[in-house]
Amino acid sequence: MIDPILVIRKINLIAKDLKALTPFGEMILKTYLADPVNEVIVERYLERIIGRMIDINYHLVTELGHPPPKDYFESFTELGKLQVLPMDFSRTLAQAAGLRNRIVHEYDEVDEQKIHEALQDVLQEIPRFIGYIQQFVQSLK
Repeated sequence: MIDPILVIRKINLIAKDLKALTPFGEMILKTYLADPVNEVIVERYLERIIGRMIDINYHLVTELGHPPPKDYFESFTELGKLQVLPMDFSRTLAQAAGLRNRIVHEYDEVDEQKIHEALQDVLQEIPRFIGYIQQFVQSLK
């Protein structure tokens, strides 16, 4: 059974972190790159936000009676297949799983400029994710 309290708690945490990220997204690249602390802060917020999104994804998929997704990428695309998110949007968001893995596991040296670019996308796409998830949870009542 989907736990709306859990989902809303995660959404609230995502929204709080998103608000904290907004000033970094408003920085021009030169200003952002001038202080290496900016990258560390942004990476940590992105890691937390994407991790919480993945938590929501797994909860919804499994509580809707489906097996757990095989990986984080699939956790997003499964929500598209289940019509919780539009399919094209779920594929776009699935790229966030790769970003999270690069940040957490340091697979490759993380390019500060790419993080700044990703931040621009996050600030636009995550509120949409929140809206779709809230709408879905509301539809269950």
